[in-house]
Amino acid sequence: MQGFDPRWKDFPDYIIGITKEIWEGRGVAALHDYYAPDLMFRMASGAGQGNKAVIAGTLATMNEFPDRSLLAEDVIWSGTPETGMLSSHRVYCEATHKGFGIFGPPTGKRVAFRAIADCHAKNNVIDDEWLARDQSAICIQIGLEPKAFARSLIEREGGPEQCRRPFTPDQDRPGPYLGKGNDNEWGEKYGAILTAVMGADLAVIQREYDRACVLGYPGGINGRSRGPAEAFWCGLLASFPHAEFSIDHQIGREDPLLPPRSAIRWSLSGTHDGWGSYGPPTGANVFIMGFSHAEFGPWGIRSEYTVFDETAIWKQILLQTG
Repeated sequence: MQGFDPRWKDFPDYIIGITKEIWEGRGVAALHDYYAPDLMFRMASGAGQGNKAVIAGTLATMNEFPDRSLLAEDVIWSGTPETGMLSSHRVYCEATHKGFGIFGPPTGKRVAFRAIADCHAKNNVIDDEWLARDQSAICIQIGLEPKAFARSLIEREGGPEQCRRPFTPDQDRPGPYLGKGNDNEWGEKYGAILTAVMGADLAVIQREYDRACVLGYPGGINGRSRGPAEAFWCGLLASFPHAEFSIDHQIGREDPLLPPRSAIRWSLSGTHDGWGSYGPPTGANVFIMGFSHAEFGPWGIRSEYTVFDETAIWKQILLQTG
């Protein structure tokens, strides 16, 4: 771990350790050290720059969910300490809605949701980030309908002309990380499976997913076996049947005591012109930044977790349709 604090035994230890220190250890000020001053970050809710903006967002979330725990399910990574490393960190979060924030007045309800953050780090500092959390899962668990939440967010942010725009590529600015991952065979395999699915070859799920697979999808959906996988991917594809699918970053790994696995950051860009998971077609142009992790076993994909922000999809649709 050249260039990193010697207390970190490896890159996953660094990512998991600083996450715990910042959130559960209340070391928010450490973001001045761990995040670069000119960091570029991209969330479904919009792009931002600088560690001060990250600190502000962290404090807001901490106020709303003060007992939030972030349980590391996996860190799938590529690169070297010398050239820089990219981690795809999947966390399972549990919290109580105790404070005021974007989800409105506190409800006292418990929530659980996943988030995935892709972070580039070099010399003990994160300087580029892409992330998403399952906002619709939070909405549903505290009694909000995701589409209605998106509508209220537009109103509270000043209306259609002034509200914050969900992230689209035109907001992006290239940061120091320009890599695309690695060429490991498991990343290649999962990339081919996702490409087939988004090309309407849903039969690939029967061919490549273990019959006993464990699944996690937006909206807090947790499923088993191939049926929920077919339902999720079909619903997404049916909503945007002519959209362009792109693999933007791809990692495959094999590590001791862990199954072969892959992390893929992808995007879907196109028109909401089909009947699927997002209601009647509206003709709205929509951009989705998605993150998917998969673990492989002897009978195919043993687990798959996909995270993207459905409330950002609804916000894009509402901003264009009224």
